Amino acid sequence: MQGKGVEALQGDWQQDTTALQKKLVSYTLYHYKFDCDSFFVQIKTFSKVNYGDDTCMRAGHWAEYAKGAYVLRHDTLRLQGLFCTANYQYKNEGGCFRSGYYDEHFKIVKKTGAAYQFTSTASVTPFTIHLEKKNTCNPKAL
Repeated sequence: MQGKGVEALQGDWQQDTTALQKKLVSYTLYHYKFDCDSFFVQIKTFSKVNYGDDTCMRAGHWAEYAKGAYVLRHDTLRLQGLFCTANYQYKNEGGCFRSGYYDEHFKIVKKTGAAYQFTSTASVTPFTIHLEKKNTCNPKAL
């Protein structure tokens, strides 16, 4: 059975945008869905730099997706899973963007009842996410 996860995280969360992001050469926006002990993340990237083939980069806007399980220990959130498609199917190697293993660590701080500040261990720039839709965990068979 699927684990219960963290009650406070259950639901859909969207990263807040800031005026600073529009001034950057590239930036990323995250949309998280936490369901019991599982997560799904949409990673939208915006860039003013051409990193490669425009069929992949779509004029500087593209999205990647990952799904898996998460664990919260003290103030550290660990997301472990695999890159996938928008419809939750695991992504094969090759093609556009990343595939294979996804592993992210964040230090999280509660800002309000419906907002958290995330700081990736791979970055020094924190971002805020806010709750868009709350859900209740109903564990499913794996």
